[in-house]
Order: sequence, then structure tokens, then C-alpha cells
Amino acid sequence: MFSRPSVPEVTVSELRGLLAADPATPVVDVREPDEYAAGHVPTASPMPLQTVPLRHDELPRDRTVYVVCASGGRSGQAVGWLIAQGYDAVNVAGGTNDWVSAGYPVE
Repeated sequence: MFSRPSVPEVTVSELRGLLAADPATPVVDVREPDEYAAGHVPTASPMPLQTVPLRHDELPRDRTVYVVCASGGRSGQAVGWLIAQGYDAVNVAGGTNDWVSAGYPVE
């Protein structure tokens, strides 16, 4: 019945490559604090989904921002909203679950 608008995406392996090339690549984790504390993509900053409209001004507007959650659903919502606000934002498809499944390090 409802469809989510298409948003730009990268895979976790693409994100890992971006982080290897530039560790300052902005990554935002929109999961809840307990999920973030349990393990997150290194360098990812926590910003729970419901706080994105209140805190989006903390994000850079001059760089692409990569948004991650557990599997890509919440981050996709955040990316759609951020794009509507003029940000260059990209969803991390598969999210932290795929990151962990790929054997990539977590903090």
C-alpha cells in the first residue's frame, strides 16, 4: 500500500572502502542508544532517528553523509528526510547487521 521513496544507497563494503580512503567520512547511526552501545560502525556518530529533525544542523552540508541503522529501514527514512532538507545523504543498505555479518570491526 505504502512505498518508500527511492534513496541513494551504498553497500557496507562500499562504506568500508570510503572509510579506509577517508576516515573522516561522516557516518551517522540512527539506531536507539542501546543499539548503538551494543556495537556500531567505527567513527559513526549516534543520532537516534527521532532526533534527526532536531539535530540535523550538526551534520555537514559540504560533504556526503552516510546514514546507518540496523538493516537500512530507519536510515532510509532519515536519508529521505535529509535529502528533502538539502543534504547530500546516502543510506547504508543492510546496515549494521550486514556490517557485522561481513566481519567488519565494530566499536
